[in-house]
Amino acid sequence: MGFDEEVWSLLRKIPKGRVTTYKLVAEAMGSKAYRAVGNACRRNPYSPTVPCHRVVKSDGRVGGFCGEVSGRNVERKIRMLRVEDVEVRDGRVLNFSKILFKFRQA
Repeated sequence: MGFDEEVWSLLRKIPKGRVTTYKLVAEAMGSKAYRAVGNACRRNPYSPTVPCHRVVKSDGRVGGFCGEVSGRNVERKIRMLRVEDVEVRDGRVLNFSKILFKFRQA
């Protein structure tokens, strides 16, 4: 399995109404390639079935979506999160620590 496919496999584990971070995805893979995780999310051909919209920055900011760091795609990511009852205000996930999904270590 290639890097992108491994990222997409992990993203499938993030429950609706929860978020995780690029860093936590990379760490679950035994990697420090946080930006590469973001690139895999950007290349995700299975969205929204593979929920890359549930991956945010480590400080709770929404981050980019579909190759954009601002604009319509980021607004779409926020709408997708809100549909799943994830509250976002001023580009940040509210109650971030409470809804943060952490992958189980093998």
